[in-house]
Amino acid sequence: VQLQAFGGGLVQAGGSLRLSCAASGRTFSRYSMGWFRQAPGKEREFVGSISWSVSSTSYADSVKGRFTISRDNAKNMVYLQMNSLKPEDTAVYYCATSPSGSWVAPRRSQDYDYWGQGTQVTVSS
Repeated sequence: VQLQAFGGGLVQAGGSLRLSCAASGRTFSRYSMGWFRQAPGKEREFVGSISWSVSSTSYADSVKGRFTISRDNAKNMVYLQMNSLKPEDTAVYYCATSPSGSWVAPRRSQDYDYWGQGTQVTVSS
């Protein structure tokens, strides 16, 4: 299984970015997908996730209303649209895949078994 996250970059506060994650090596449509992030000196934290059967989404409180996850099963892609970015959103963002969560995608990192390499997002004030 391979996951490749891309789309990160440098953006000013209030701006937007869309991260993408390309998946291969398993039946994408039967696995939940999640986004996590890790800022320097901090633990990795949950950002959002999307289930595989009904594409229900779940978000961390810190990004709710600003970030949107979507998936395109035909293209084996998952996206993270990030709007109204804040300096505290600066982190390396990782996508991950989980075999659980047909209706509600998991929020815990230990429920995810494969991870992408991460893409840096830097938000300047």
